[in-house]
Amino acid sequence: MVGWMLLIFVVGMFINIPIALSLGLAAGVVLIFISGLPGLITAQMVYTAADSFNLMAIPFFILAGNLMGHGGLSQRLINFANMLIGGFSGGLGIITIITSMFFAAISGSGPATVAALGTILVPGMIKAGYDKGYSSAMMATAGAVGIVIPPSIPMILYAVQAEVSVARIFMAGFGPGLLYGLTLLFLNFYISRKRGYKRPAEELAPKCSWDVVFSLIMPVLILGGIYGGIFTPTEASGVAVIYAFIVGAFIYRELNFKNIPKLLIESTVGSAVVMLIVMCASLFSFVLISEGTPQKMVAFISQVTSNKILILLMLNVFLLIVGCFLDAASAIIVLTPILLPLAVSIGVDPTHFGVIVVVNLAIGLVTPPVGLDLYVACGISKITIEQISKAVWPFLVAVLIALALITLIPVISLGLPTALGFK
Repeated sequence: MVGWMLLIFVVGMFINIPIALSLGLAAGVVLIFISGLPGLITAQMVYTAADSFNLMAIPFFILAGNLMGHGGLSQRLINFANMLIGGFSGGLGIITIITSMFFAAISGSGPATVAALGTILVPGMIKAGYDKGYSSAMMATAGAVGIVIPPSIPMILYAVQAEVSVARIFMAGFGPGLLYGLTLLFLNFYISRKRGYKRPAEELAPKCSWDVVFSLIMPVLILGGIYGGIFTPTEASGVAVIYAFIVGAFIYRELNFKNIPKLLIESTVGSAVVMLIVMCASLFSFVLISEGTPQKMVAFISQVTSNKILILLMLNVFLLIVGCFLDAASAIIVLTPILLPLAVSIGVDPTHFGVIVVVNLAIGLVTPPVGLDLYVACGISKITIEQISKAVWPFLVAVLIALALITLIPVISLGLPTALGFK
């Protein structure tokens, strides 16, 4: 059955059927017409996949990110970052990376981070003399940290699939997210000095005001509430929406009430896309599991090598290739049940492996041909995918170094949750 399912999936992608529908169609055809499973049971399986309390956090975090972008919170984060480090060589690049890390601690999405910040930062960098391709590639790569630093939508999906604590994997994302950002900062500093990217002209340098404190409180409120046991990650997503709305509408007064229906529609569509992927990919994953694919893969790899480092290298290469073609949500739901048993069999902590998977797929957001962050950045800077693909390679090298360290040094991921007693 697996062979037929993969064939239908590949054909579906080849004729440009959306990935989610290709996954669902391939699995549905195999289950109904080959295995003889009643259609009603298949439909129930699809529905059950979305029936999870943890998954309810996804639409709320998407809405919170949209409210931040339209309510003035993201602009004030940029102003604050400029006040701190705008005077360094490549200051606008540093601001882009630092602000992306702040925004990531709220939005949970890579493309949302690029869209919300890129419309402000990319034109500013270009106006200040930065190369178009470099500016766009940096924004795309920095935005990908949105799925590494918690709260992270892909981490929620992994936690549901792997049956691990959402709070623990959130906590495990801080170290890798910081390392990811630091590698980009070092690269930006080196290239900026080499190319002469200086501090922006005074008219390009945004001013920071006291009310930035309301933007800075938001990640502290959300993550502090989760780790302090005040509310669950799903409840935190609702708090994030309420806080972003109050600050944007009544404190900053930049959230226009006329735009709220549009924001709700955008958030609903974004949530529906993710949930459709969850439902269809879970059906695909069910077929793989029922056919014993995880056990067969473990047995095959065990025959090839028993070296832990070599197996982790193979898994990373595989995930990087998958990330070039599948979005993070689809890849996590399909691959977690297959790859997790292999990782556990060689002594890798499930939480650590989840971080490895998410970092690989974050890199996939900026690798052609399906890198979502690249397309968002291209739309902002009005350049072609070929131009940004050439400019992104130095950034890919930097984050691949970070990935290697995260893979080989588990304490980068597990040190914080272990020290704080998260299980």
